[in-house]
Amino acid sequence: MLRRVVSATTANQLSTIAAATTTAGTLVCCTKLSYNPIDSNCITSCAWTQQLNDSFVQSGKSITRGMNHNSNVGHEASCETSNGNEMQSECKRSMLVVQKQSKKVEEEDIVQQIRPILQASKRALRLINTVVMIVFEYKVDQYQHWIDSTIKSTGLEYFVATKGEDFVRQNFERDVENKLKDLQEAQRAYAEPDEDVIRSKEEIEEKRRAVHDAAKKLGEAEDQLSKLISNSSSGVHSRAAIRLRNLCRINGGTYIKVGQHLANLDHLLPPDYIRILQSLFRDCPVTPYSDVREVIREELGDYPENIFDEFEEVPIASASLAQVHVAREKGTGQKLAIKVQHRGLRETSNGDLLALEYVVRLVDRVFDEFKWGWIVDEIAPNLPKELDFKHEGNNAEKAAEHMKKTSLNCVVPKIHWNSTTSRVLCMDFEEGFSVTDLAQMEKSGLNKRNLAVLISSVFQAQIFDDGFIHCDPHPANVLWRKSNNGEPVLVLLDHGLYKQIDDSFRMNYAKLWNALLVANIDDIKKSCSTLGIDEMYPLLSAMLMSRPFDEVVERSKTNSFTAKIKIDAKSDAAMIRGYAQQYIGEIIKLLDKVPRQMLLLFKMNDCLRHIDHTLGSNANTLVIAGKYAVKAVYKSRCNQRTFINRLKDWFSYMFVMSRIRLFEAAEWWAYERRLLT
Repeated sequence: MLRRVVSATTANQLSTIAAATTTAGTLVCCTKLSYNPIDSNCITSCAWTQQLNDSFVQSGKSITRGMNHNSNVGHEASCETSNGNEMQSECKRSMLVVQKQSKKVEEEDIVQQIRPILQASKRALRLINTVVMIVFEYKVDQYQHWIDSTIKSTGLEYFVATKGEDFVRQNFERDVENKLKDLQEAQRAYAEPDEDVIRSKEEIEEKRRAVHDAAKKLGEAEDQLSKLISNSSSGVHSRAAIRLRNLCRINGGTYIKVGQHLANLDHLLPPDYIRILQSLFRDCPVTPYSDVREVIREELGDYPENIFDEFEEVPIASASLAQVHVAREKGTGQKLAIKVQHRGLRETSNGDLLALEYVVRLVDRVFDEFKWGWIVDEIAPNLPKELDFKHEGNNAEKAAEHMKKTSLNCVVPKIHWNSTTSRVLCMDFEEGFSVTDLAQMEKSGLNKRNLAVLISSVFQAQIFDDGFIHCDPHPANVLWRKSNNGEPVLVLLDHGLYKQIDDSFRMNYAKLWNALLVANIDDIKKSCSTLGIDEMYPLLSAMLMSRPFDEVVERSKTNSFTAKIKIDAKSDAAMIRGYAQQYIGEIIKLLDKVPRQMLLLFKMNDCLRHIDHTLGSNANTLVIAGKYAVKAVYKSRCNQRTFINRLKDWFSYMFVMSRIRLFEAAEWWAYERRLLT
């Protein structure tokens, strides 16, 4: 025990103990062979001193001077001192010093082991409290009409009168609810016709127009409600979202990661959640600079001011797991971005994940309609990888190599390995603006459609070219800048969360997108079946495209890449939300059935869809994804078939690619004409 404690003592503490042992000018000498009972304390002290000395041999901090050993004697020795009583007193004081140091080290070890557990438990209690309060508020809101009627019947409505602002908001919310019901009814009438009734083309067209009109009205109503509640916190959705946001901010780390993921589910969650949780991308908690200095010292061996020419104390960005500081490389003055992990996160992340999983599973069992365990299933195995910045550096280099092969205008910051560890990542500083900074886009005259196409192309190329995919493309990780020729350049950050999908899954996924592009219903069924989805293939297809499956049926008849009727981004988002909320139960069940590899692809699609809607200039993801999928399928067949079959595949491939190029040219011309008018 003594050796273990002593070995943990620092060199300075050892020097202090050695000095205390020789204070009175007396040196311990082991010279005699006889045992003297009178000097038993001294002998004990001498034996203890020898043990202590042995423990320090490796560090070169021997605390005994002039100690002579006789290997022929065994273990017995006696001590002579010039001042016996003083020496005994001095030895006792030395022992007390070491005992105190040992006790202090042991206490610090225990505290270091317990602190993460206590912190995680504290955050877990906050989580449970927040979930209980949110569930309670929704239950109260569920019976609000009954409560209002009861209050009115008792004549107490005067005492609980609704405030003017709340009254206006309730009217807008009722309007949104009614228009959402109208949309869902129109969608059901169009997508689920009576099997005994054969509808004419005119009836089908009329019902499709009814869906688009209802979606447009819902989009306008949601826009008005969003403007009204932008500075308001009333309404059950707003109150619940604020509770959730506050929980994520206070708990930090893993909780912010989950909150950011929820903020991208704009097709599943009410607009209040999206609006409020989006703030988690911008104002994550910031680690004090004193902690930043300590993390860098622990990882790189010295403080930042000694490693770099300059190091800005205030971070330029803070995220769920780390924050970024600007620095200048020593000697060259090159501008660097230093990503520093939040202190203590590595030690507490496991406890946070355990608490999140327990609460989510519990709520899953209590509420049949609540099945969100797949979020925990997705985050749990990937968080340890995200916390290893060396892993992120390797991902960044691999992604940069792939981007060079694609010739797309995408930049990945270069990693500086001499200043990179598991908790500190050093890379080139790349200038750029957030993809949601619409004001800067207008100011620079950037073509938003070209940016949307570039973003979609970069991520679809990752999926279908080599299957190495950035799965966390939220707005803070995707920047843009304008090149000298006026075209957008993408800057891709935060490479901690990647997924390497296997070739078998990648090809089945590519075949599915190929079938979706050309609207081949039979091939869609086959591809979904290889992915483990049989009866629910229309729902999986609709989720991947963010389009209703009836549009695929329509395109299969018209041999087109798009539906006849086009709507604006707000109406499109409203339509997707209408379908999602209508089939939320089926969607959650499907998420439990699909291969685990697809969950991260769904997350990536959610992030890209959110960026697409924010830009307000939707890229045709179906065509872009289909283009890369067609290439992947064609390449896989080239090495596996006879010459005649390869020739047929080539003609088929060239025919589809020609259609895609003509379609893209027509889309570009239509967009330019709209800009001119």
